[in-house]
Amino acid sequence: MIKSSAEKSDQELVAGCVRNDRYSQELLYRRYFPTMLRMCQRYTTDRETALEIINNGFLRVFKKIDTFSFNGSLEGWIRRIVFHCLSDYFRQKTQPVPWLDLEGRDAPTRSTALSNLYMEDVLRLVDRLPKISREVFQLFAIEGYTHTEIGKMLDMSEGTSKWHLAMARKQLKELINRHHHNNQNYAG
Repeated sequence: MIKSSAEKSDQELVAGCVRNDRYSQELLYRRYFPTMLRMCQRYTTDRETALEIINNGFLRVFKKIDTFSFNGSLEGWIRRIVFHCLSDYFRQKTQPVPWLDLEGRDAPTRSTALSNLYMEDVLRLVDRLPKISREVFQLFAIEGYTHTEIGKMLDMSEGTSKWHLAMARKQLKELINRHHHNNQNYAG
């Protein structure tokens, strides 16, 4: 008897994908496609573009599936790969980083500072934020969770989540401005 997607564990799906079993690949794709589509549609309004990004992401997933070691969640691993495809897409199209809203209630960042950064640079700067603020920023700005959901995941109040997001935005703006200033000094 063949198991459905809901009946197969992530371990079974990964093992099947490693064997290049097309049915396991289809089940894995169907299980995680809706989540990846929601993530991609946060960054692009064009469904065809989102589908292109997701399909490129799943191609990478299937090529690298033998490297997945279950040290974290399979969904998180797939999400990172699809997000890298999203990053590559925007870098190739030289579009600005649409999800990075640093304006909020704070003073504006110099427009040239943000426009001169690639998404990879921004992600490296995000990695420099304090751990909890970085986690809240990634969950809210990149993965699209609400403050209520983040609060439950990280065992904090919704207000604390909002505070960490505000702090992350403030610190990220400072890092972007510092990065821009250092690059101007280096280039000049």
